[in-house]
Amino acid sequence: MNKSKHLYFRLLGYLKPYWFRLTVGLIAGLLVGGSLFVSLLMLPQMIGAMSGSETKAVQKQLSAQSVSPDSELQITDPQLAKMLDQARSAAEKFHLPIHIEGVQVTVSWPRKFSFCAVSPDGRVAWQLFSLYAVLFVLVWALKNIAHYIHGYCTRWVGIRVVADLRNELFAKLTGQSLKFYGNVDSGQLISRISNDVQALEYAVSHSVEDITNAPLQIIGCLAAVIVACRDNNSYMLLIMLIVCFPVLLIPINILSSKIRKIYRRGYKHIAEVTSRMREVFFGIKAVKAYHTEDYETLRFKAANRKYIRRIISGTRYRLLVSPLTELVVVIATVVFLLYSYTNGATVTQLAALLAPLLMAYRPIKDVSKVIGMLQQSMAAAERVFETLDVDMELPEKADAVELKDVGDGIVLENVTFSYDDRTILDNVSFTIPRGHVVAVVGETGSGKSTLANLIARFYDVSSGRITIGGVDVRDCTIASLRDMVGVVNQEPIIFNETIRENIAYGTPEATMENIESAAKLANAHNFIVAGVHPEGYDTIAGENGFKLSGGEKQRVTIARAILRNPPVLILDEATSALDNVTEKLVQEALDKAMKDRTVFVIAHRLSTIEHADCIIVLEHGKIAESGTHSELLAKGGIYCRLNQARKA
Repeated sequence: MNKSKHLYFRLLGYLKPYWFRLTVGLIAGLLVGGSLFVSLLMLPQMIGAMSGSETKAVQKQLSAQSVSPDSELQITDPQLAKMLDQARSAAEKFHLPIHIEGVQVTVSWPRKFSFCAVSPDGRVAWQLFSLYAVLFVLVWALKNIAHYIHGYCTRWVGIRVVADLRNELFAKLTGQSLKFYGNVDSGQLISRISNDVQALEYAVSHSVEDITNAPLQIIGCLAAVIVACRDNNSYMLLIMLIVCFPVLLIPINILSSKIRKIYRRGYKHIAEVTSRMREVFFGIKAVKAYHTEDYETLRFKAANRKYIRRIISGTRYRLLVSPLTELVVVIATVVFLLYSYTNGATVTQLAALLAPLLMAYRPIKDVSKVIGMLQQSMAAAERVFETLDVDMELPEKADAVELKDVGDGIVLENVTFSYDDRTILDNVSFTIPRGHVVAVVGETGSGKSTLANLIARFYDVSSGRITIGGVDVRDCTIASLRDMVGVVNQEPIIFNETIRENIAYGTPEATMENIESAAKLANAHNFIVAGVHPEGYDTIAGENGFKLSGGEKQRVTIARAILRNPPVLILDEATSALDNVTEKLVQEALDKAMKDRTVFVIAHRLSTIEHADCIIVLEHGKIAESGTHSELLAKGGIYCRLNQARKA
């Protein structure tokens, strides 16, 4: 229960920026409840007036006394007296052109005329009845206008709240470190930001309206019931409501608990469905190559079946709430009718007592519906807030400095890095002087890519430190560090946008001239405009660059790094996807791009680093050798063996 309260209040915190519109909605909701209360007080009078039996005494009194309608008259009929009092009160309150004195009614606009409130046949005069009907319609119109304003404002607030929540969730996820993404399934994250938030959006946008409107309408109806009970000196209906309400809460509370648990497990299963889809679509080439379409379809169906079972189970319990509420209301109504029948209640009395109850039926049903929706939304909110509460972002110091220059270069001092209790780098130290090219080679798993990730501060070192221009990367702002460092990954990252937008990614201010210049340096311009891609730079690259070849994708990412023009360049096997001819051309372009820059190269092809200023050989997370290409060959060690294996 405490956890539920915490979630409710946490969601309410997102309403603060929209307090004005929410206040307008709540005021409109009060008008709905108030106008409903007034209309329920007027309705029994109109029904009583139609019967005419209760006004005949007044007509007889008029005849017996031989007085004119405008004479002073003692009104003994309570229904007529109440109607006249309500009409008089409304006329004074809203400054209507109506004056009522005794049973004499005078209308002064649009033309002046008078009439007696009692007709010759003993019924209320049609003029007064019409006036009363107009007032009733005006009150009801006010109710519906207020209902529209309330619904619009509260739903607007609900939609904006969930939009803010979705934005915060996306910002939180993109701000997490790579270590976070190494521990989670991206399909689960996609499900939380899409399926969970969508469920929350539907529930909140509708629940805010119902939960602020339905109780006010119920209160208005209850107030009308209390007034009617007092006027008729019969409190049986009120007693029944007091007894039935707690009885109704017990099963609703039990069902609500079950609904929340079921939907929480259901959202977990839909996340598995999303994860299966993402994996299959991402690896569709492997699925096609190994002809496992039927196998993947069976796996997807199994995951989807688990989700469907949970949702059907939750729906079954959620749909029970409304019929259960309806059954209790019907039973209470029937019992009250039997009681009224045995006590000889009149039609007017029944209208006064039952009309509020009937009008309360819909808001009561809305409340029962909201209870189920809230439990469903709370199940989604739990998962969303769990994600928001995860804190694996790289910390930035409050007094972090702006990194503006490479200085003398990059220095790694006794760097150790462990991941999940596994040591990947062990006491590594070396320097990348300003304007120099330092390459690192080694077997798979030796820690080469980890070094690049630490220099760019995608991870933090476990011990030791890395400095750029004498400043520890943990002491500078992340934004200034990323502006200093450009990265070309071994796996080219291409977005489903135009080639032009992919090259300009991260450099939004770049002109078309700048983009073309970078593409030419990366030997990408020719394939872009050669006609293979008819729309040239405006060609959509497709999902993960599906429309581009491996070499084309790599050259686009190289052009992206060149356009960014960073002082530090990290190349993670940037030419691995190129054929020999293209590799040579791109390597020449990279040589030009690396001029006067500090470059760190991760290489599997030793031919690409023969001219590096220094080559570091990693083995089991430690530096085994270092030196130039010729120096390492002369040593006859690990690098020499790797070189010989390349030529074999």
